[in-house]
Amino acid sequence: MQESYGYLNKIDKDPSNLIKGLQAVQATEGYVSDVSIIAVADYFSLPAVEVEGVLSFYAQFKRTKPGEYHICVCDGTACHIKGSTLILDWVSTELGITDGETDENGLFSLETVACLGCCSLAPVLSINGKVYGNLDRKGTVKILKEYRNK
Repeated sequence: MQESYGYLNKIDKDPSNLIKGLQAVQATEGYVSDVSIIAVADYFSLPAVEVEGVLSFYAQFKRTKPGEYHICVCDGTACHIKGSTLILDWVSTELGITDGETDENGLFSLETVACLGCCSLAPVLSINGKVYGNLDRKGTVKILKEYRNK
């Protein structure tokens, strides 16, 4: 195993800890790459296809590298009722990416999430964990332009 995956050494090599290992990779790298799959498979003495199967089953794991600015659009009940699908459309149009994608410059990635827990501010989105609420088209586009200009 490559030295860069030394953080896995804190996890028992029992294959029942595979999800913990994948979570550690994602927490460290932001996603689980093809190289990571091989390293994790090697660490737990599992076939890479088995690791890939677990990754594809659980929605918590990301297979693409997130952008420098990771945008999460909330689609919980309150946000959905107050127009989160419009927020997602505006962000997609403005950035030229769809849900689950990262732009070609690696600056922005976009993800729809079930709930950000900010229902009183609906509709909301977060960028790298910073929440923006009570959004409309003008406010959404303004926020994105601010991040583009950073």
